[in-house]
Amino acid sequence: MSENQINLYMLLRQALAAQIDLGMGEMVIGSSKTDLSPSKLLSAIQTRKISAAEAIAGDSSTPQGMQATIEMTIEPAYDSLESHNAAICTCQLCPLGKTRNKFVYGVGNPNAEVMFVGEGPGAEEDRRGEPFVGRAGQLLDKILAAMQLDRSKVYIANVVKCRPPNNRDPQPEEMNQCMPYLREQIRIIKPKMICALGRIAAQALLNTTTPLGRLRGTWHQFESIPLLVTYHPAALLRFPQYKKDTWADMQIIMARMSNNS
Repeated sequence: MSENQINLYMLLRQALAAQIDLGMGEMVIGSSKTDLSPSKLLSAIQTRKISAAEAIAGDSSTPQGMQATIEMTIEPAYDSLESHNAAICTCQLCPLGKTRNKFVYGVGNPNAEVMFVGEGPGAEEDRRGEPFVGRAGQLLDKILAAMQLDRSKVYIANVVKCRPPNNRDPQPEEMNQCMPYLREQIRIIKPKMICALGRIAAQALLNTTTPLGRLRGTWHQFESIPLLVTYHPAALLRFPQYKKDTWADMQIIMARMSNNS
């Protein structure tokens, strides 16, 4: 192997170590002898499953086993929200871990039909360790009540689990570190639909830069789960004229819930 290949191999091992820190158990890698250059990393033909720990420790097939693609599908290791939260609540993978007061995992029904996802905790959420408990959260509770729902019937979470300082927008690298946590929450809950609250949550979940106004009013897909975009409750506090549009979005969700029942 060349020096560049060895360096890339070590980077891949570090990536696998990070996946273990995130609680992932198994990764699919290629077994064909392909070029290790980045342009070839997505071209493996055959695959086999090995544990992430095995790949990091190295065996008779490593680094040869690393000379192929790594597919970004990793088998999760958690069978409940409680075990997942316990495993990640001390996370320090990004700078937000050092400035938070409390890790804000999520709240609600672990078997919820609808999951609401915002961008991140605010000051009150950081103080109490629960999402959407400030003024925006109180408005969300009123919206849920109008839908004949409450926190015991839905699940509420955020893209990032720690409060960004001064309530600034989460940075891309912070969201990238936290997104596997949200994906695992969604996998465990298996909601029938997701409602993205606000531009940042919508763009993160849909991996897009499309403005919120163009994302509203139609169903999207997040890993085969229907996803609807609406305004963040905090935006409704600043711009009450958006409440009518938000209620129209909620009626779309209620219609789908009715069809699913």
